Amino acid sequence: MMTFTILVVLIAMLLTGIPIFAGLALTSLAITILSEGSISSVADTVFAKLDNGLLTAIPMFAFMAHVMIRSKVVDDLYDAANAMVGHLKGGLGVATVLACTIFAAISGSSVATALTIGSSAIPQMKRFGYRPSDTYGVIAAGGTLGILIPPSGPLILYAIVSETSIGALFIAGLIPGIMMALLFAIYCMAQGYLRKEIEDVDWIGWKSCLGAMRKSFWSLIMPPLVLGGIYLGVFTASEAAAIGSIYALFVGSVVYKNFGIRDLAITAYDTVRTTSMLFMILAAAAMFGHAVTIIRLPIQLMESVTSMGLGPMQFILMIMLVIFILGMFLETIAIILITTPIILPALMAFDVNLVWYGILLMINLELALITPPVGMNLFVIKGIAKAPLADVIRGAMPYVILMLIGLVLVLIFEPLALWLPRLAGFGN
Repeated sequence: MMTFTILVVLIAMLLTGIPIFAGLALTSLAITILSEGSISSVADTVFAKLDNGLLTAIPMFAFMAHVMIRSKVVDDLYDAANAMVGHLKGGLGVATVLACTIFAAISGSSVATALTIGSSAIPQMKRFGYRPSDTYGVIAAGGTLGILIPPSGPLILYAIVSETSIGALFIAGLIPGIMMALLFAIYCMAQGYLRKEIEDVDWIGWKSCLGAMRKSFWSLIMPPLVLGGIYLGVFTASEAAAIGSIYALFVGSVVYKNFGIRDLAITAYDTVRTTSMLFMILAAAAMFGHAVTIIRLPIQLMESVTSMGLGPMQFILMIMLVIFILGMFLETIAIILITTPIILPALMAFDVNLVWYGILLMINLELALITPPVGMNLFVIKGIAKAPLADVIRGAMPYVILMLIGLVLVLIFEPLALWLPRLAGFGN
């Protein structure tokens, strides 16, 4: 009952539009004062959470993403994807999914992926006869890959809150991310065969294809550089973020020659804003975790689960259903920071692999981005296409089903998420 009351109060506060960090902090302070009579323990709790070298990865990955976005690499990426697969049935849809996959591995942001790829893909797809709803749907869904495919901001937040290896989570997201992209691409190809109004795109030839690949070469090798180094044990996630940032500066200033001192200042400012927001949220999340521990909420939850006779799989299914419902109303970051401190002890008691659970959580949060009424990517596409929201939702619904299929596959076949991390030496 207490769990339900706290969740209702916190969700009600967030639905009023109050910032996530403020909602978490106010709720935590109220619980702490009512339980201990003072807030003297809060400062030590916050400092202990933020005194973590892993947090250096957040500003550096954010900086890397901002540099690549500002360098305008997306046009070359989309042209390269279109050159490779655009001539297939439904090829423009497949090219959009491929471009989203690559850009997600550069930006680490779902909203940035949908916004950036959508600006290039929407006019092109409409020109070749794609229905508006189909066009909006594939871009909204393709954008969600930014949560799952590393370097993902939400994955980093989950890693910090759950004290799980960032490197293991990054590598674990690769196969499920590619699997989701393949499901989207197969659906796009099926649309190409079924929708007679979609025009075929002529094959541009090997010479032009290689030319498009050459133009985007420097952008395409960034994901293998960053993730390959982590996988091979050459550097840690924080070191990978630093190397990725230096490489992004090289691509923008030397290769594309469109990233100057003024761009550097703007990018640094954007990075500080993003990082400050995330650190404030992390501090509030530390307070919330401390508060629910004081009132023994995780222990009470575990006792309730035990009394209900639920096993590990039934518990995971129940949590996935709760998160799916929360995803209709809350932002992804809020869901991670509210649910993880509460259910973490139960997951550990059931000996659930936290890396595997993290990937399940990310797929569920992908669904949150395209499920109304608060699906963020739906509103991004509505804004850039000036389209009715109903059309965007209609186009996204088939991809909700595909994501649910992907979620079930990872739920049933645990090695989809854990094979690569174990192969890389991360163990359990």
